[in-house]
Amino acid sequence: MNTERADPADPADLDALRAAFPPEIRRPPLGWDTVRAFEREQGIVLPEPYRTLVAEICDGSGEGPADVDGLIPLERLPADWGPDDGQRAPARPFPLTEAWVWEDDSRPYEEIEPLIDEVGNDGSIVLGTDGCGLYWHLIVTGAQRGRIWAVSDVGAAPFEEESGFADWVARWAKTR
Repeated sequence: MNTERADPADPADLDALRAAFPPEIRRPPLGWDTVRAFEREQGIVLPEPYRTLVAEICDGSGEGPADVDGLIPLERLPADWGPDDGQRAPARPFPLTEAWVWEDDSRPYEEIEPLIDEVGNDGSIVLGTDGCGLYWHLIVTGAQRGRIWAVSDVGAAPFEEESGFADWVARWAKTR
């Protein structure tokens, strides 16, 4: 998994993504100018191969690894996210390097609430939701850059050790 190279993405990854998201479920791609403008505005560079996917293949899909609404477009949040209160900060580093179940954390909620907010808002873009408060994040800054994390109302955990966007999509594509 190469998450650092800006462009072009690995051709094998892109072929797999094209196969996973056939034209009939794709939303139109954004194009490179729009992707680069988003990156400048947010102060980030999106990890590959997601970056090339949204620029050249599709900006989301009607079906996808996230059960509800598929893969959402780059600049959107899931419908059940609630109001966009301006706290999202993709340029700030994602704060975790290992799973954390805050529901089981013995510290007072007042102490861990700011940390929970950072996990949900910092260093990531939201790819979609499985409903019931579980959101899939692509980490765009920090030590976990390029990896997929599940963030829910009880905690956060990496999708799989050392796996990224292409792996997450491939696992979904095998099961549909």
